[in-house]
Amino acid sequence: MKFLFELLSVQSVSGDEAEISFWVLNFIEKRKKSWKVLPDVFFGENFHDCILLKFGHPTTAVFAHMDTIGFMTRYENQLIPVGGPEIIPGTKLVGKDSLGEIHCRLVGQEDALFHDFPRKIDRGTRLSFHQDVRVNDEFIQAAYLDNRLGVYNALQLCENLENGWVIFTTYEEHGGGSMPFLLQFIQKVAPVKNALISDITWITEGISHHNGAVISIRDKYIPRRKFIDRIIQLAEKSGIPYQLEVEAYGGSDGREIQFSPYAIDWCFIGAPEDHVHTPDEKVSLKDLDSMISLYNYLMKEL
Repeated sequence: MKFLFELLSVQSVSGDEAEISFWVLNFIEKRKKSWKVLPDVFFGENFHDCILLKFGHPTTAVFAHMDTIGFMTRYENQLIPVGGPEIIPGTKLVGKDSLGEIHCRLVGQEDALFHDFPRKIDRGTRLSFHQDVRVNDEFIQAAYLDNRLGVYNALQLCENLENGWVIFTTYEEHGGGSMPFLLQFIQKVAPVKNALISDITWITEGISHHNGAVISIRDKYIPRRKFIDRIIQLAEKSGIPYQLEVEAYGGSDGREIQFSPYAIDWCFIGAPEDHVHTPDEKVSLKDLDSMISLYNYLMKEL
């Protein structure tokens, strides 16, 4: 899990994904020659900080967002949330501005947030949770498991993928924005009919640790039932443990697929986590393994 630890150490609050994009791209360049199929790699200013990998002749695309929740500095030591971080006074925050490294704590409540750093921080500086990765025989616990585990899963998938797109997206935690131009590009270059969202979901009264990856029947948005039924049938056939989620809230890059002008079916599949959007997100290693295995199986069958 060495590279997962490295992946978890890189900051990438929404809108500032350049560093994580560079890390992922560097990993791809080092490893791609050992993969079963050498992909075409698309990146650069035309794609902002997104990265697209095309393997063989795709019919399905996998999307994993690289950004995280966090905070942005405003005026007079004020902070504004980026995405939906849990507000826990005293939480350690880290970042960097023109004067150097920043280590501070979150102060205040939802409607009045501040930092306690002893000097002014440049306006617009992004701060994120201090990282503390903990792993035992059953769980991994850290900040940003949403969606570093989704990125980890997508990179693992690349090892043996023969046909498909694997796409690393930006902005997802704060309303999205990169998906429209990414969808337009892939539908022009090598169109797909299906999409899987490699992301992390929640532990709820119906979803628990150690019971497998979650196939989401719906969150705030409702994918086409015909495709969801097909995914469930394939999961059942695979023998890989899975759980079924039905929620009224939440969203992902799947929302922008559904709102796009393209007839692409989509399904969110991911490991469930506890302590969502805190420095202590917690995921079962069994569920992560189930997620990785299920993606490898589905991408061969779809």
